[in-house]
Amino acid sequence: PKSLPCHKTVPRAYSTGPMQVADAAPAPVREHRMHWWKEALIVALFYGIYSWTRNLFGSNAIAADGVPEQAFTNAERIIQWELNLDLFHEQTIQAWFLPYERFIQFWNTYYGTAHFIVTMAVFVLLYVRRADVFPQWRNSLAAMTALAIIGFAWFPLMPPRLLDEPCPIPAEIAEATDARISYGGACIDSNLRPDDGFGFADTLAEFGGPWSFDSDTMASISNQYAAMPSLHIGWSTWCAIAVWPLLRRKWMKALVLLYPGATLFCIVVTGNHFWLDGVGGLLAFGVGSLIGWGLHRWNQDRLDRRHAELVAVA
Repeated sequence: PKSLPCHKTVPRAYSTGPMQVADAAPAPVREHRMHWWKEALIVALFYGIYSWTRNLFGSNAIAADGVPEQAFTNAERIIQWELNLDLFHEQTIQAWFLPYERFIQFWNTYYGTAHFIVTMAVFVLLYVRRADVFPQWRNSLAAMTALAIIGFAWFPLMPPRLLDEPCPIPAEIAEATDARISYGGACIDSNLRPDDGFGFADTLAEFGGPWSFDSDTMASISNQYAAMPSLHIGWSTWCAIAVWPLLRRKWMKALVLLYPGATLFCIVVTGNHFWLDGVGGLLAFGVGSLIGWGLHRWNQDRLDRRHAELVAVA
């Protein structure tokens, strides 16, 4: 008896069952295009909203009626939590390095520059070298920063360097007496404050750096109490993990992981953050990444459905 003919399977985009139709043309694949000017516009717009919102709930707004009790009270909460966890050693660590002026000046500069320069460099690198996953990482960065803004508004926190600094004084008195601009909480009674004060140094004021919070310009654009969560930690972690797949050598991968670690040391030695602020930054990064990747997946599914409908109509 003759053998039955075999059915050949021809690859194609869509299948209607066990048999494949050989002469059907594959459906066009949706192409995702990115434009650098569009991404730059998104960054500029988002940063503008971020700066406006951050400063709306910033040091000027909080201290407008006088003593910044809310920011100081939240600092007390952080200190008490760290005492319970045996983590409140930031002042000891800072004191180890205060004798080294140049060393502290380096970290003051690092604090004010690397945060933006490295993040922007990684952002551009992802656009150029990892275009396939760039939208996810862009969305994650945006979501993390948005969560941080909520944290700044909901939980204004006085950083360690301001705990023993003079409380704010009215602007008219400061102008008349040529007094130094301050945002501290020295005038606020605290059961946690030792007799000689908390002991933190404001390294930027004492040792100098690329800018000064004493200037009217910095006072108008900065939020002295935007400490929880620490975006320095959130953004540096984002940078390290996003650029990791591009690295081939082990020493380079080890080096890039040092960046968040160095940033953690920086925010502590300069008196700008507590340990728990860093934990908050990591939490913002984790939740922001879930939101960012989920948002990207939802958007891709939406565009895929629209594309399929257009192909079906055509």
